[in-house]
Amino acid sequence: MASFLVVGPHPDDQELGMGGTIARLVGQGHRVHLIDITNGEPTPHGSVEIRARESAAAAKIMGVERTLLGLPNREVVHNVENRHKLAALYRIHRPDAIFLPYPIDAHPDHVAVTRIGEDARFDAKLTKSPIPGEPFSPKRIIYYFCTHLRLNFDPTFCIDISDQIETKIRAVNCYESQGLGMEGGLGEMVKSISAYFGTRIGTRHAEPFFTYEVLGFSGLSEMTFGGR
Repeated sequence: MASFLVVGPHPDDQELGMGGTIARLVGQGHRVHLIDITNGEPTPHGSVEIRARESAAAAKIMGVERTLLGLPNREVVHNVENRHKLAALYRIHRPDAIFLPYPIDAHPDHVAVTRIGEDARFDAKLTKSPIPGEPFSPKRIIYYFCTHLRLNFDPTFCIDISDQIETKIRAVNCYESQGLGMEGGLGEMVKSISAYFGTRIGTRHAEPFFTYEVLGFSGLSEMTFGGR
């Protein structure tokens, strides 16, 4: 089985972007761990304690554990110190692949986190460095769709989450302080987006991903060929 790290700028980004895929990977027996770069606060209706409860509840629903790196919300900076902090977690968890937010985004935290995540992958493999742990280089970086995207997103591939959509919505709905889980809130938008990407591959629901790197497949038996 494979090991994956899903890096999110704020608690709820991973659930919104790829909560269904996380649940699917866990259900297939893969090891998935979430890293929250910030605690997401301050926000208008949240608090550090509330966000911690919400993120723990969402993680339980998806069947994963999560680690808080603890950088300041709204002030995430791409620098060597922060790269090394994340690289240390790469060395601890030693994932086959890392999921990061898509690199073009309207939210500065999202952009900074992706740059940190990309460079931390390089840093993690270096010998004679101050980073704790044994050198390690994750094989792939895959980008997931975040909510502050400011352009038309054209994915490399989509993953069918038709059987996991309700799990995703339950996880997303844990974040009531962020306007999720309420009638007319973002939860309905999330379901609509996944339904749209489902039409791209001929399924009821799907989540989009992008990669600059070549991915290998052992066969085509699980591929879907719907859409246009």
